[in-house]
Amino acid sequence: MADNVLIRPATPSDGPAWLELVDALADYEKLARPTPEARERLLRDAFGPAPRIQVYMAELEGSAAAYAITFESYSSFLALPTLFLEDLFVLPDARKHGIGREMFRFLAGEAVRRGCGRMEWVVLDWNQLAIDFYDKLGATHMKDWYLYRLTSDQLKEIAGDG
Repeated sequence: MADNVLIRPATPSDGPAWLELVDALADYEKLARPTPEARERLLRDAFGPAPRIQVYMAELEGSAAAYAITFESYSSFLALPTLFLEDLFVLPDARKHGIGREMFRFLAGEAVRRGCGRMEWVVLDWNQLAIDFYDKLGATHMKDWYLYRLTSDQLKEIAGDG
């Protein structure tokens, strides 16, 4: 493991530091930070009675330096779960300490522990730093798949609730 780096599952006491990292990711991606309501949902979905996501923290010399969010999806063809990586973010000042690689190693171990058949994630097409990182790990760019999305309003319309 990289020097002075600790990677571990987040606990409710990590909530404020985690939300600061989420804000830093939003700033990095030039997106709006989560609203107060969204922040409450993040904390509930990570640490509430029925968690929807798992959050992992990386500390560099005792300070929060990175986080990852995962959840499971399922492959009907493998008949195994897939560990989906929603976010992996390392503070710019904390990069070059091996945190990203160690976080990935930790998450790969988590996928193995859970019996997952694979791990998947998406990358913004402009984030060359991340693309290079994943390429260096030997990850496969799935060029034959398109990402689709429906917004909340579209979902309500389709469901007949709009």
